[in-house]
Amino acid sequence: MKNSSKNGVQVLQPRRLPDFLRSVKLKYVKLDYHYLVSHLLKLCLVPVMAAVIIKASRLSLDDIHQMWLQLEYNLVRVVVFSAIFVFGSTVYVMTRKRFIYLVDYACYLPPQHLKADHRYFMEYAKEAADFDEPTMEFLRKIMERSGLGDETGAPPSMHCFPPRPSMAAARQEAELVMFGALDTLFASTNVKPRDVGILVVNCSLFNPTPSLTAMIINKYKMRGNIKSFNLSGMGCSAGVIAIDLAKDMLQVHRNNYAVVFSTENMTQNWYSGIEKSMLISNCLFRLGGSAVLLSNKSIDRGRSKYKLIHVVRTHCGANDKAFKCVYQEEDNVGKFGVSLSKDLMAIAGNALKTNITTLGPLVLPISEQILFFVTLIAKKLFNAKIKPYVPNFKLAFEHFCIHAGGRGVIDELEKNMQLSPLLVEASRMTLHRFGNTSSSSIWYELAYMEAKGRMRKGDRIWQVAFGSGFKCNSAVWLALKNVKPSCGNPWEDCIHKYPVKLNL
Repeated sequence: MKNSSKNGVQVLQPRRLPDFLRSVKLKYVKLDYHYLVSHLLKLCLVPVMAAVIIKASRLSLDDIHQMWLQLEYNLVRVVVFSAIFVFGSTVYVMTRKRFIYLVDYACYLPPQHLKADHRYFMEYAKEAADFDEPTMEFLRKIMERSGLGDETGAPPSMHCFPPRPSMAAARQEAELVMFGALDTLFASTNVKPRDVGILVVNCSLFNPTPSLTAMIINKYKMRGNIKSFNLSGMGCSAGVIAIDLAKDMLQVHRNNYAVVFSTENMTQNWYSGIEKSMLISNCLFRLGGSAVLLSNKSIDRGRSKYKLIHVVRTHCGANDKAFKCVYQEEDNVGKFGVSLSKDLMAIAGNALKTNITTLGPLVLPISEQILFFVTLIAKKLFNAKIKPYVPNFKLAFEHFCIHAGGRGVIDELEKNMQLSPLLVEASRMTLHRFGNTSSSSIWYELAYMEAKGRMRKGDRIWQVAFGSGFKCNSAVWLALKNVKPSCGNPWEDCIHKYPVKLNL
């Protein structure tokens, strides 16, 4: 009831209910469509199964006995059929692809004494390179817009005055991150280093001799027949490439463990020149690394967190602009650095478009594929002004791990893929807390979701990363249980503070 006033007298009038038929939103109709098309086969099987059940319920004992006699008098056919069935089953079991399980992973957490807040970064930049005032002002503006907070870490070499970017210092940084993450991984999984048969390490800019894989093998006294691979120069998307390589190796080598370690090394890659396109990487990259344990043993399924579903890799290196958009080179005065092209975002967008064109049919429900195909045909045949249908990847994934390469990358994917702030929260918070840790950033993001208690059984996760070359790579995982954060989760001491409000 509601009150109304007429000539100063209040009159009670019945409150009318809204017209539900007119207020139904189109999105609910679309959801019904998605459900109907996605489960069309199951819905069609319902009447078939009902007919089979009704027919079986009408069989008498005599009918069943007659069926048995027919089989008994056709013994040769039964034997032949059984032999074919057993042979086919054996061939299937021997040749089928093995499931790849992610048992656990660990991310390196820099100690407090290696913290590099904004104030310290500016002081270091002034001392390390003696930048002039215009360059310092440029760095200040980049830092203000970067999305990085004051808790990020820098290597020991950046906490020394004067700086010492030596080979020994670079090795110290590599050992600090590698052994820190691997110690945590082996402790949490109870897997002995000698049980690991495959080792893949990726670090783009630091490649000593002996290699980083040799440093790990020497430290943990791993077995002599281990299959080791050292990936270099492949940028921030190399973590997914390393997972793909480990997956292929696990398909070949039975009952095995694979360890994938991803990092970047800053010590010898600080740019001290004044080229603005090279200075940006100084502002974004920070100390970090991740170690992942994969297994193809069926016995490990029960204790594993995730199962690998797909890996899709896209390489745009045939295009000259894409090839040079992230480029290590010398500036005009001979100082080394990594140059970022002004076309980087456009090239990344094209690479992502190509990548999801391949990924879409693998993960999207058939309803989305039909809408995309129909819209494409209509655009070609009838009206060139029809906007192409953008598939809704939120129907394919519950969680998104977008490489925390910078605020601009996250903003563009959030906008173009119509993602909610919650879906990109892990990426923004990882950039804020840890900075751009290169190929390991997607694992800090996954750790964030686990620390928040958001990972439920059956959830699908999309990890997508971009790298020099130019590359866009995707990995899709399936949660095998309600995943709890492991011991040593890098967010365990600060997750209650997040998400923080950012000045976007």
